[in-house]
Amino acid sequence: MSETVLVTGGAGFIGRFVCDELLRRGNTVRVLDALIPQVHGDGGRPEQLAEDVELIHADVRDGDAVARALSGVDSVIHLAAEVGVGQSMYEVERYTSVNDVGTAVLFERLIDNPVRRVVTASSMSIYGEGLYRDADGAIVENAERGIVRDGQANWEPVDAQGRPLTPMATPEWKRPSLASIYALNKYVQERTTHIMGAPYGIESVCLRLFNVYGPGQALSNPYTGVLAIFAARLLNGQRPMIFEDGEQRRDFVHVTDVARAFADALVDGKAVGKTFNIGSGNDRSVTQVAEALARAMGKNDTAPEIVGKARIGDIRHCFCDTTLAAEALGFTAQQDFIEGLAELAEWVGRQTAQDNVAHARAELEKRGLVA
Repeated sequence: MSETVLVTGGAGFIGRFVCDELLRRGNTVRVLDALIPQVHGDGGRPEQLAEDVELIHADVRDGDAVARALSGVDSVIHLAAEVGVGQSMYEVERYTSVNDVGTAVLFERLIDNPVRRVVTASSMSIYGEGLYRDADGAIVENAERGIVRDGQANWEPVDAQGRPLTPMATPEWKRPSLASIYALNKYVQERTTHIMGAPYGIESVCLRLFNVYGPGQALSNPYTGVLAIFAARLLNGQRPMIFEDGEQRRDFVHVTDVARAFADALVDGKAVGKTFNIGSGNDRSVTQVAEALARAMGKNDTAPEIVGKARIGDIRHCFCDTTLAAEALGFTAQQDFIEGLAELAEWVGRQTAQDNVAHARAELEKRGLVA
């Protein structure tokens, strides 16, 4: 089934791969994107955006532009968002405006320009801490942690008796624990999509993305994905900067797998009305990831810098339970992580990037957001 698909935020890192996948499947693709400088530099059309994609340079909060973009469209993939946990904690108005108000504007215009289906990008950040098991084997959904106990840094969540909790893969049924403004924004986007879809005859699907990586990320944006941040540091001869002790665990999923998940979610009948985790199903420590990327970039002697401090809003462990996506959406990640890192390293080697990580850390510290 070929359609005309609007991809909001489609000129961004994930969006460009989504557009490529949609084109490969025979769709006509239109993009609405504000091309903000933090992501796109000079704001011109990205070279990586396929020539066959129609680009409308406009803000998702511009109702008239959104209405024009929806004209003749059959379905929508909604990616437009400000991204980054740390920055969301001090640029609260901008994040909430773009993410929540922008989504509201989109769905308000969809009332008069209905489409068959909307697939919205959400985030694993809505979980807060992932799922855990306590020493007695009981499931713990609401794990929390203190940063310092008895004068020692203790990064791991514990139960009421002070016993360590064991992290588990996090499924969709875990209750949200919104630890940052960004997480709150993404949950609002999810709920807006499902609440507004059914009354207006629009099928709704949401995808909770885990840590997406691959070539094409904005290397000079210090609030982008952690692998792109590490790559920019290594490219500039700097050590990757890791908060806490580096043993926090995440799930890294390649952008081509994510693009395939969006294209599948746009057409799969079993996806309607559901929210899915999209990850690889494999967890790694942040230190392991930094070291693997350094090796892939030929920087074997560049050990990561372990900061030993925590950012407000960060969580300890969260990695993906992929069961529901496999059963209902037929989605399983295919890209091997080490091969994906080699591809990323090859691409990074051809780029130039400004290392803005120290500036971003200073912005957090002066606002008391680093403990």
